[in-house]
Amino acid sequence: MSIPETPGSFRKFCSLLGQRNITEFNYRYANSKEAHVFVGVQVKDQSETTKLVATLEKHKLATLNFTDNEMAKLHVRHLVGGHAPGLQDEILFRFEFPERPGALMTFLNSMNHSWNISLFHYRNHGADYGRVLIGMQVPHHGKKPLRIFLDNLGYRYWDESDNPAYKLFLS
Repeated sequence: MSIPETPGSFRKFCSLLGQRNITEFNYRYANSKEAHVFVGVQVKDQSETTKLVATLEKHKLATLNFTDNEMAKLHVRHLVGGHAPGLQDEILFRFEFPERPGALMTFLNSMNHSWNISLFHYRNHGADYGRVLIGMQVPHHGKKPLRIFLDNLGYRYWDESDNPAYKLFLS
């Protein structure tokens, strides 16, 4: 699916999903206009899938349904990402999000709306917390408010900005 590459677009997308369980979400900044995301959403049946796609498209979010696309499900979802040339002021954090409805929206609604999410990877592991990797564009003057936000959020987190795997494969 595609969403505008602007602060708040991810939050809008997640709000359109409602109370549905997100099982996987992969995204990496590619350019300043449009973001391509790979998302897994738990649905009851095909009619709910059809209804969800219609809702997203009604809100001008181009959507492709990969339910029956084995290559996408087995391989492409693990390959989303890569380097983001020209991306400035990115900071990378690893989180443990509580596995409860609303945890992601709490994060998105609490963060400064001028920070842009430039990388997001979440996968449900069946534990009491979800492992999440998030890149955010935060100008130098915003680093102190960012730390205050993270500390007040109450989710465990680690700054991974100097991680050699990040430097080699994602920055």
